[in-house]
Amino acid sequence: MLGRLRAESVPGLSIRGKLDQSDEGKPALDLAGGHKIALHGDEPTLGVLNDKRIAGVDLEAIGHYTTPTSFEVDPIHLKSMFVHKENRKLLITYWCEVCYIRTYTPGVCWCCQKYTDLDLRPANEP
Repeated sequence: MLGRLRAESVPGLSIRGKLDQSDEGKPALDLAGGHKIALHGDEPTLGVLNDKRIAGVDLEAIGHYTTPTSFEVDPIHLKSMFVHKENRKLLITYWCEVCYIRTYTPGVCWCCQKYTDLDLRPANEP
């Protein structure tokens, strides 16, 4: 048991599965083998995880386990969530086409107040 607790608290672990969104705002990842892991994070991270535009995607999250069935995603500023699509790893970003402002959580543009568009970017771009 002690070894398991140590492994659960290791930072920087990566998990990947299908993003499952509940109506209660409690996102989870469906992993291979039928396992479900609840996802937690800061408010901007939860904004991304609850964005209906990415429901059901192949999602990779970086963070650490807090229990065997609960995973804490690293804070939004660490860019810890990616979509895997067509053999490409894509960073989840949001873009305002009016003001040319990029953010990392969904919401209105701080400048023009237009709701930002989902803009998946290659993960290896700056």
